[in-house]
Amino acid sequence: MIIILILIFLIIALFLSGFRSEKWNLWNKLARTIITISAAAYFTFWFVERSLSQFLENSLAVQVINYLPQPVDFYIIRIQDENDVRKFSSKHVGQIRTEHFRIEYINMQKSNEFWVVGFIGKGNLVYFSQVAVPNINEDKIIEVKNYINHSQKLSAIASEKVEDLKYENIKLSIWVTLDMLLIFLNSVLLFRRRA
Repeated sequence: MIIILILIFLIIALFLSGFRSEKWNLWNKLARTIITISAAAYFTFWFVERSLSQFLENSLAVQVINYLPQPVDFYIIRIQDENDVRKFSSKHVGQIRTEHFRIEYINMQKSNEFWVVGFIGKGNLVYFSQVAVPNINEDKIIEVKNYINHSQKLSAIASEKVEDLKYENIKLSIWVTLDMLLIFLNSVLLFRRRA
């Protein structure tokens, strides 16, 4: 993963800042500058890309409307069957308040089904439905009016995939936080003035 590779380079740059050899001072500073600026540029691009609308060409717009009397945390899991192997791609739609909606865009290439999963509180599954997509040019509106679970077996798989997504997001946030901290430390050490 590129984020871990950047972390390693930032740690190397931090160690390089401890060397005070006059002979290698220029190359040392140049290497640290390249590492720090490259890392900052990558994360600037990464944050901008994630902040922009997730609208994709040839993607399916899914509108999830919550009519339940309390906020529900929704996830969409895209099912992809490839060479008799079932793959899952999870996406967090977000917590939707009563009488509110959210639109998510899903790339449905090589897929004709997705699941909508809703949770209240910590891990309390209150809504699960399978949605077939016979036509990817026709957007979907999912109106959640009842606490319903269409399949106990599939909802157990969906809960597992949501937990995997949460775990991956926690791991990613730890790595990104460490990278941001090291970019800051390297920048401070790089641009500070010596007394």
